Amino acid sequence: MPKMKSVKGAVKRFKIKKSGKIKRGTAFRSHILTKVDGKHHRGMRSPKHVDSVDAKNIKEMIN
Repeated sequence: MPKMKSVKGAVKRFKIKKSGKIKRGTAFRSHILTKVDGKHHRGMRSPKHVDSVDAKNIKEMIN
């Protein structure tokens, strides 16, 4: 049987940490951020992790 190909879009968007959690980016960060208050804008900087419900599917896409 041939090897399963990874989904390249998922590979570019997610990173698996040593702990097994999956790191992701924050949505709505591209432009028109003058309307967003500072507290929310600073909160978008911090790294986010994928919810455990979605983690299994993403790991299958990456590997």
